[in-house]
Amino acid sequence: MKVSPKDVTQMLADSCRGHPEALANLLPLVYNELRRLARRYLRDERSGHTLQATALVHEVYLRLIGQTDLHWQNRAHFFGLAAQAMRRILIEHARHQRAAKRGGPHRSLFLNDAVDGSGKREVDLLVLDEALNRLATFDSQKGRIVELRFFGGLTIQETAHVLGVSTPTVERGWQMAKLWLHRELQKGALHDD
Repeated sequence: MKVSPKDVTQMLADSCRGHPEALANLLPLVYNELRRLARRYLRDERSGHTLQATALVHEVYLRLIGQTDLHWQNRAHFFGLAAQAMRRILIEHARHQRAAKRGGPHRSLFLNDAVDGSGKREVDLLVLDEALNRLATFDSQKGRIVELRFFGGLTIQETAHVLGVSTPTVERGWQMAKLWLHRELQKGALHDD
C-alpha cells in the first residue's frame, strides 16, 4: 500500500489534536521507511553488530510517541525528529558497547560518498558524533542538515522544509558540511595512526 506524505501529515495532525488512535495507525504507515533508514545505517556496520534494524525502529518509534509535548508539523518534521532519535540511540549503543568492552574495538560504520566524497571509508560512530557536535557549536544549521540528510535520509527539499529555509541554502550547507566533516575525519584518522 502506497502512503502519501499527506496521509502521514494528517495522522500526525490528528495525534496533536488529541486522537490517540492516530499514533496507533501511524506506525504501519511509517514503519517501512523507518526500517529502510535503520537498515541503511546498520548494513555497513562491523559483522556481529548487536543492534538490529527492527529493534532500532521500535526504539525510535517508542521514543517519539512517548514525548507528549511534541506537535508534529508534517511528515518531514516527523522523520527529522526520527533522525535525531536514531542518532542518539546509535551513539548510546556505541558508548554502551565500548564501556562493556572496556576500551575494546571502536564501533564503526561506513560513510558513503555522500559525506566522504571518495567511496566507502570506515569511520568510528563516536568520532563522527564528536565531529557533528563540533560542527553544531559553530554552525548549528549545518549540523542539523547533516543529521537530517545522513541520519534521517531526508532529501534536500525535505530538509529545507524541516528547517524552514530555501533549497539552495540546504544545498550549500550540505556541500560545506561534507567538506568540513571530511577534513575533520581525516584529521582524526591521522591522530589515530
